[in-house]
Amino acid sequence: MRLSDMQKKDIILLKDGKKLGKIIDAEIEINTGVLKKLLVEKKSIKSLFTSEGDMLIAFNQIKKIGEDVILVDTPR
Repeated sequence: MRLSDMQKKDIILLKDGKKLGKIIDAEIEINTGVLKKLLVEKKSIKSLFTSEGDMLIAFNQIKKIGEDVILVDTPR
């Protein structure tokens, strides 16, 4: 799956179904090409003008990638 395909999906918190936001970037291990983390942009009025709301989600926190959503465990 391409990163651009993943960016179209909503990131949903598994424990309560809360929408966290959309993927805006990814961290990839340069030597192996392995996806390490996703940078998720939280959607809020405050985050429109600052990157304060952005969060990192480790690849091992992804529990399921569906057709429209990505389910994740609690972000750190």
